[in-house]
Amino acid sequence: MGAKPLLNVANLNVVFDGHRVLEDISFSVQRGQTVAILGPNGSGKSTLLRALLNLIPYEGSVTWESGIRMAYVPQTLTVEASLPLTVAEFFLLKKARGTEVTKVLRDVGMLQDTASPDDILQKPLGLLSGGQLQRVLIAWSIVDKPSVLLFDEPTSGIDVAGQQNIYSLLDTIKKERGLTILLISHDLHVVFSHADNVLCINTTLTCQGIPSEALDALALATLYGEHVSVYSHQRHG
Repeated sequence: MGAKPLLNVANLNVVFDGHRVLEDISFSVQRGQTVAILGPNGSGKSTLLRALLNLIPYEGSVTWESGIRMAYVPQTLTVEASLPLTVAEFFLLKKARGTEVTKVLRDVGMLQDTASPDDILQKPLGLLSGGQLQRVLIAWSIVDKPSVLLFDEPTSGIDVAGQQNIYSLLDTIKKERGLTILLISHDLHVVFSHADNVLCINTTLTCQGIPSEALDALALATLYGEHVSVYSHQRHG
């Protein structure tokens, strides 16, 4: 008998203004997995994450293991350069300060090239680069020690080199902290390289399983409605 799932979703349906966004979605997630959610634009991927977080009404059941602490990083966070909110003040929104904040910033690689933590802590959020802001958001998400991280396209707007750095960072944090990660991605290379399992969403669940087994040419054609080439990838870790 297998281990009890950390998350079990059964017959999940979401309807907005009479339009069915998600239909009869069922899957489970085991503790310690990285699960990638794949699908075309408008397929319901972000809606699925919001339903899992109980942020929107839905039909069906979403059952998390008792005592789970979740953290969510949205697809975008627009920060005006003129916003006078420093990194340190941003962490105060979670009542986090001092060595607690320094540690998580170091864990995500924000302090390795700075002479002093204050170089980052006193910097306004609006003056951070895209990659720096994403690392700060990841640090902010782990500062209160969650057991599950949910990411809506964690590298949106970051260059290719920065994207690989972020995904490698997520792998490291997952292993060091024993996390379970659910993330949305459009990048097949990311899915093959970093995910234990994949959920293919296009209103319904069109495929799921180990990426190398689930993502064949037929599955991708069903998902995207067009020919997609599949290449072999070696998974990291």
